[in-house]
Amino acid sequence: MESKISTLANRLKENPNDSFLKFALALELLKVDQQNKALSLFKNIQNNDPEYTGVYYHLGKLYEELGENNLAMKCYKDGIAVTTKLKDQHSKSELQGALINLEMEIEDSL
Repeated sequence: MESKISTLANRLKENPNDSFLKFALALELLKVDQQNKALSLFKNIQNNDPEYTGVYYHLGKLYEELGENNLAMKCYKDGIAVTTKLKDQHSKSELQGALINLEMEIEDSL
């Protein structure tokens, strides 16, 4: 039986511009500690499909895991700007919550 990663990778080869497939593959890669590959896919989505709102939360969280708090904050803020423009209140509130939590963590560590 083919793994989810192999299946998604094969589908992505057939549809290289499909942000959903990139996103799904990145999430599967995170499950097997392939952070660099997931990071590359998330950044690709952000650069080529900036209105794919789901990417901002997960990319921000990955930046946090990698200790890149400044990049995480920028990512959350960029996502808030996009979701505001698109009137996507649900995603916007998730990003605002992530940003607030990160700011509190940074403040507590000082």
